[in-house]
Amino acid sequence: MNKNTTKSETSGRLGRLAPVVALTAFFAGCAHVPNPTPQDPWESYNRSMFQFNEAFDKALFKPIASGYKQLTPEPARNCIHNIFANMADLWASVNSFLQGRGHDGVNMLGRVLFNSTMGLGGCIDVASMNGSQRISNDFGVTLGVWGFKPGPYVVLPFIGSSNVRDAAGIGTMFAAGASSYTPIMAIDNVPLRNTILGVAAVDLRASLLDADDLVDRIALDRYSFIRDAFIQRRQSLVQGNRVDPDSPYGTLPDYSDDELPDYSDDEEAPAAPASGSAPATP
Repeated sequence: MNKNTTKSETSGRLGRLAPVVALTAFFAGCAHVPNPTPQDPWESYNRSMFQFNEAFDKALFKPIASGYKQLTPEPARNCIHNIFANMADLWASVNSFLQGRGHDGVNMLGRVLFNSTMGLGGCIDVASMNGSQRISNDFGVTLGVWGFKPGPYVVLPFIGSSNVRDAAGIGTMFAAGASSYTPIMAIDNVPLRNTILGVAAVDLRASLLDADDLVDRIALDRYSFIRDAFIQRRQSLVQGNRVDPDSPYGTLPDYSDDELPDYSDDEEAPAAPASGSAPATP
């Protein structure tokens, strides 16, 4: 494939994408919610940006992620996902220490060391195989533990669900150059660095395909479902509750330990006599 063909295909894809972006931006400006919920006072804007992100995702990211999942062997996908997750574990460990949660910080640091050595650079998640659970964490959670309120819910362009506190945390870490992608950003070879970042983005989107299908099946209002799940999950992380690190929608409550009344020893009530029949003689 020559360069002219590659440029032609790229131009064709961008040409198909441009009308979608333009139309989405137009219709996004028409969205209006007269009575937004208290946690979502900017719902009119958020729904507009949500529609834009959805259209952009369906036109570009989701097809690429779906193709990646279909064409890449599962062992290779798991290896790539585990390597990026291992880098995220290191950042989670740092944030756990910043939050004063030393036990979680030590556990996550142990996961990183174990997977980086025995797991061949993180390719194999041997820590999880040995019972060490991953703990999701980031600087937005750290700000919450420090006492900063989440503020209103907001949908960020291309990023998606967030709130004022988390958006400030993302901006702060971006300015400081500190995040789970810091090792990648330290690569001097720009083409290689951008390629790895692209693979990381595709891997992240591919990991959400099953959750995306779940929302399509059960959600009456996709926007409200994602918003409420995000708010609940972030609140659980700040409070130190365990959530599923691979799910953007948290973990369903476990009722296995709830005590339910036991009626096994109750005596059966005598059956009422049929209408018109004589009462039984003792």
